[in-house]
Amino acid sequence: MSKLTKNQKIAYAKIEPHKAYKLSEAAALLKEITFTKFDASVDIDVRLGVDPRKANQMVRGVVTLPHGTGKVVRVLVLCTPEKEAEAQAAGADYVGLDEYVDKIKSGWTDVDVIICTPNVMGKVGALGRILGPRGLMPNPKTGTVTMEVGKAVQDVKAGKIDFKVDKYGIIHTSIGKVSFTPQQIEENAKEVLGTIIKLKPAAAKGTYVQSIYLSTTMSPGLQVEPKSVETK
Repeated sequence: MSKLTKNQKIAYAKIEPHKAYKLSEAAALLKEITFTKFDASVDIDVRLGVDPRKANQMVRGVVTLPHGTGKVVRVLVLCTPEKEAEAQAAGADYVGLDEYVDKIKSGWTDVDVIICTPNVMGKVGALGRILGPRGLMPNPKTGTVTMEVGKAVQDVKAGKIDFKVDKYGIIHTSIGKVSFTPQQIEENAKEVLGTIIKLKPAAAKGTYVQSIYLSTTMSPGLQVEPKSVETK
């Protein structure tokens, strides 16, 4: 095992072993145990009591973070010409169709979110092998396949994210930056957790939210007491 750095020792010294913190405490402590020179992402990991292999226990959702993600989100809109002006006016970074389909086939995926209209899904569907593994495939369930491309672009730019439970029953997503205030981190976390709780599958038995951890890009994880999370 590698030796701890000076900053890592300081961080671990501030953490009480085996303690499950209140969400507000964890949000504040995160800022004290992060020493990166860049604006690190704040991540949340939620372990759920579900079996993702069963379709009736899959948990997937969309949420708009009240304080955004803190990231510059690059958006590509694939649409026919009559929707291009709407997408551009809403702030899309790239707008078009065939030229970008060809670029993606050649390996270009330098975007964070892809939005498309339903009438071009025939062409977009052929890109599934490239976009799927990268989490970029447009999906009606996440609002990225829509005729309202302008609204979809604005929502994504404002902090709309989608999440999905992985094969281990864990939802992992970024909810902000370490430069956010503790209150902003807490409120973004509550928004995500509240949505996850509302999405509890009827088939899920036992304890639904089994554990919650907050961390930053290079910090230790902080366990959050699930009962301390009050959601609307």
